[in-house]
Amino acid sequence: MRVSVSKTEYKRRFTKAADTAKWAITMAKVRIRQAVAQKPWPRWHFIEFRGKEGGESRGVVDIVAIRKDHSERACRELGTKRGDALQIVLIQVKGGCAAKPTAEDAKRLQSVARQHNACAVLLGVWKPGKGVQFYYLDKRAEWAEVTDLATIFC
Repeated sequence: MRVSVSKTEYKRRFTKAADTAKWAITMAKVRIRQAVAQKPWPRWHFIEFRGKEGGESRGVVDIVAIRKDHSERACRELGTKRGDALQIVLIQVKGGCAAKPTAEDAKRLQSVARQHNACAVLLGVWKPGKGVQFYYLDKRAEWAEVTDLATIFC
């Protein structure tokens, strides 16, 4: 038996899903900023990828967190000067009742991370009324819970 959904109900659900996605991204950024508040410099900057009219965009990356790498290690390894290198964290965000990323999504994220030499790949899951839970993508393309977000953004 198939249930018919009216046009107004469809539009309401679509609007609610879009609002939830925007809130999920906002809450993920807030949680990261709270986690790194003790070490505000060099500051992490966030780039959001939104589609037409501010909605969801295509692709597996929703947010890129980026900052300059002032470490001596980066200078030695890359043969550059301090502040030339960048640290990049790729973040996919899910909100509300959104489905978990598939194994194919995880492999695509790993590929994008390799392409851009990202330090880490994160998944932020936000449900209304609760805090954001973060998971990192390990080398086996499996999600593991992040216990201390500051260790990712150190």
